Amino acid sequence: MKYRVKYFRRDIEPHEVFLDKMAKEKEDELGLSERKFEVPLTEKISYILLGIFLLCALALFSKTFYFQVALGKKLYTASQNNRGGITLITPERGIIYDKNLKKLVSNYPAFDLVCDKRQFPADPAIAIEKINKIAGIVGKDQNELMNEIENSDQSRVLISENLPHETLLVLESRMGELPECAIEGNTIRNYIFSQDFAPILGYTGKINKNELEDSLGYAGNDYIGKTGLEKFYEYALRGTSGKMEAIKNSIGVVKGEKTISPAIPGKSLILNIDSDLQQKVYEALEKSIKNIGAKKGAAVAMDPRTGAVLALVSYPSYDNNLFSQGISIADYNKIQNDSSQPLFNRAISAQYPTGSTIKPFEASGALQEEIISPDKLINDPGYILIHSKYDPSIVYRFGGVTPHGLVDMRKAIAVSSNIYFYTLGGGYGDQQGLGPTRIKKYLELFGWGNKTGIDLPGEFQGFIPTPEWKQQTKKESWWDGDTYNLSIGQSDLMVTPLQVASAYCAIANNGTLYKPQIVQRIIDGSTESPQVVDKFEPEIIRQNFIDSENLQIVREGMRDAVQKSYGGSAILNDLPISVASKTGTAETSKAGHFNTWTSAFAPYDNPEIVLTVTIEDVQGLRSATLPVAHDVLQWYFMRPDL
Repeated sequence: MKYRVKYFRRDIEPHEVFLDKMAKEKEDELGLSERKFEVPLTEKISYILLGIFLLCALALFSKTFYFQVALGKKLYTASQNNRGGITLITPERGIIYDKNLKKLVSNYPAFDLVCDKRQFPADPAIAIEKINKIAGIVGKDQNELMNEIENSDQSRVLISENLPHETLLVLESRMGELPECAIEGNTIRNYIFSQDFAPILGYTGKINKNELEDSLGYAGNDYIGKTGLEKFYEYALRGTSGKMEAIKNSIGVVKGEKTISPAIPGKSLILNIDSDLQQKVYEALEKSIKNIGAKKGAAVAMDPRTGAVLALVSYPSYDNNLFSQGISIADYNKIQNDSSQPLFNRAISAQYPTGSTIKPFEASGALQEEIISPDKLINDPGYILIHSKYDPSIVYRFGGVTPHGLVDMRKAIAVSSNIYFYTLGGGYGDQQGLGPTRIKKYLELFGWGNKTGIDLPGEFQGFIPTPEWKQQTKKESWWDGDTYNLSIGQSDLMVTPLQVASAYCAIANNGTLYKPQIVQRIIDGSTESPQVVDKFEPEIIRQNFIDSENLQIVREGMRDAVQKSYGGSAILNDLPISVASKTGTAETSKAGHFNTWTSAFAPYDNPEIVLTVTIEDVQGLRSATLPVAHDVLQWYFMRPDL
């Protein structure tokens, strides 16, 4: 007998599928068996469910916003650096040349050992055995290497950089045993002139955590510009990273590599720096510093016609190759603990009082304000006496170095008469003075108190004191003595050697203040057939702020300082060209010690170079910077290629 199973077809409605316990109890209570019985949700429960939904949606949106916007750049960089099987190809870094296309830095190949800690065996014992094997090959302490790997923020960990040739050979023969590791090519910077150029070029070093988070297209083992031009022009020198995909078999062993996109080499820099002049300035400055028993100094040479920086020296300097090639702890501590601070770029960052270096700018302001005739004679007996306005019986004495008798403006500049400039700055007798407000005005017009805008990181803006600043900072009133001290470059006035050189360029070129510029061009390709990517034309900050006839009087005073027998720079008179100069000596907090200055330009009638030299902490009043200016200018104008 055959039986047929009879099926009853009826649609099951949603409320029947989700029939809950509450609905079943309600059916039993009322004696109903209708499966379509529904228990509607209360309004309160509906609002609660809606609120929960909205809170969840808001939390999800907030988290999405946080990841996409707040951490977007960081996470993108991390994802690019940590993609499984994808590595970045480091581009060839651009070269740096001097104005005559002499190479100042070059690249040479180096190799690093990098391991991906994600690929180490899951079994701790096997992983430790692998790490011990790696430590033995590269010569590292096993525990130290273990900590480096465990504590690394990156999945791909730099095990050893700049591998020695012998270690490289051993690793290449044993890479089959270390599938989680790879030997990666890199380039190391070789700074050809090292100490002479370190304050300008700076150096590269391994990228740190913060730099990696802020930079796209870098791997955790890449090099990046840390200081100097290497840092300022990182965007050009770096180039663009390529991408390489590792081809692995089913068990994760790398069997080959595939280039997804090639690396694009960085651009090269051509500087305004004359490397021969740079070396000569460094040599002359070092010689003078050692001869007088000092330790620190700086010098800047500029072309007053364009603002081009021809030389920029900070002494003492350091070997930037130590940093670019991976500095040892011992070498780093030696540099850091050096009291002379070789890493400090004094040419752009040191804070100095100017001494008499200020006087030509003060004279320019007084002539522009028409408060004095350049021919007016003022008696310099070697001091002035100032009676207290509150108690005339109290007399303050402001002295000069030596009496000069009757001097006009030109002679006052030539002999550097403090008495004349006390009078010009603060007023004395029937002669009106500029006062602190107008002194500040003209110093700022010449660029003091503001950054020059040079293309180097770490520039100091300088400082010009005012009565308002003194009251707010020191809670003291501004006295006449403060104005007199400011008038001769003392007080709390602070400038950099670069600011002084830049300001003297404006005197030399008849009133144009240029932005100092180190890099002349950025090029792509070789120097034989370069493609100019960017060319930096002379940039004028301001001009015609001092009448040309007033600047001519100041220049004549500086020329007399050289050509007159009484001039303070007379030792420059035997040079093969005509020179104008102004010296300065500023007191320091150490009794009997001074910061000395010389600023000169030549040739006098058509200046093509301005040179400013300063030496710190010189014991006694002596000529410390003039010999440097003499040696440099003599070499510069007598070299055969000029």
